[in-house]
Amino acid sequence: MIEISVALKIPESELSESFIRASGPGGQNVNKVASAVELRFDVASSPSLPEPVRARLLARRDRRLTADGVLVIQANRFRDQGKNREDARARLTDIIRAALHVPKKRVATKPTRASKERRIASKKKRAQHKLTRAKSWDRE
Repeated sequence: MIEISVALKIPESELSESFIRASGPGGQNVNKVASAVELRFDVASSPSLPEPVRARLLARRDRRLTADGVLVIQANRFRDQGKNREDARARLTDIIRAALHVPKKRVATKPTRASKERRIASKKKRAQHKLTRAKSWDRE
């Protein structure tokens, strides 16, 4: 059981782990031992996720999320399979915790008159600066 928060826990049965050979350092062992972990979590059909959290997770533009709504996390940071399992689970926990946070609604505001005037004044000043750089063909 992975504890995300006090109210949200994900049972082990919803996680699918597969072990693959990792690339990188490892000496002769790298060709024998499957130390990298691929953790899969079906966000779309998970009964333990509340609906708003599921919607926020599926709405993310994340390359780890498949078209079917499965979150795939690959962990091969360490040479040890156990550490890679812990790393994958910790990353899953972080992703779900981030989705628990409800983003604040943006309140639309209008620019003030003074800010509009400052913007126009800076544009005019910049235009004048550029005009002084231009070659004047009628002077010659």
